[in-house]
Amino acid sequence: MYETAGEDDRHDLTADGRPPLFTAYPQAHRVLLPRVPAPLDAPLGEVLYRRRTHRRFAGRPVPLPALAALLSTVFGPVDYIDGGGFGALFRRTSPQGGARQELDAYVGIRSVDATAPGWYHYNVREHCLELLAGGCTAEELATLCGGQGWAADACFVVVLVARVERMLVKYRNPRAYRVCLLDAGHLGQTFVLTATALGLGPFQTGAFHDTALAARLNLDGVTSVPLYVLGAGLPESTPDPDARPAGLTAFRHTTL
Repeated sequence: MYETAGEDDRHDLTADGRPPLFTAYPQAHRVLLPRVPAPLDAPLGEVLYRRRTHRRFAGRPVPLPALAALLSTVFGPVDYIDGGGFGALFRRTSPQGGARQELDAYVGIRSVDATAPGWYHYNVREHCLELLAGGCTAEELATLCGGQGWAADACFVVVLVARVERMLVKYRNPRAYRVCLLDAGHLGQTFVLTATALGLGPFQTGAFHDTALAARLNLDGVTSVPLYVLGAGLPESTPDPDARPAGLTAFRHTTL
């Protein structure tokens, strides 16, 4: 039978038995991000219908304030709540199972203004990037993203990493992993809509080399697991030749 944490379990969770609310790399070099409010006043309907998966990008770096606004809007705390025996919890702009916030954002930066290429962890509490490894090339992005050549032109990627213990301390059954996947989808949708509102061209992909990506981020791939890769760049102004409107010819060869 599956176990779930009930009221008695919550009282048994001492502070020492709870996983940390936030992930941080105290010894890492930090890039402090600007705290500029995200210009999210575009009508929701406009953003929904303008959202597309982009695979062609202009050859210009993304402004650092745009990346900072995107990260804080999608991953930053909105407020804090009393979780009883689970301690203080925080909420984001996306729904998350049990407010566990088990998903951390790791950022691979290739071309962002005033930021050295490299692999970073986004520290949501301090709104900064923590450098894990220097260098992030177009070739590396394409390779890590399963050989998808278009990923080489992305200005940055965001890897959603599940800290499994945060979820399992409350939901003590195998279905907890399913909730992690659902939560990744929630964050992914908020990411692409926010990026669209900010004038960026977002994408998302589940095609990546798990082991290689975990190694690049110095993760063990067991307790800290990459689940989803998001990313963006400045969108190319010319139409995507692979996104032609369907005409009558296409429908003649389609079973409806």
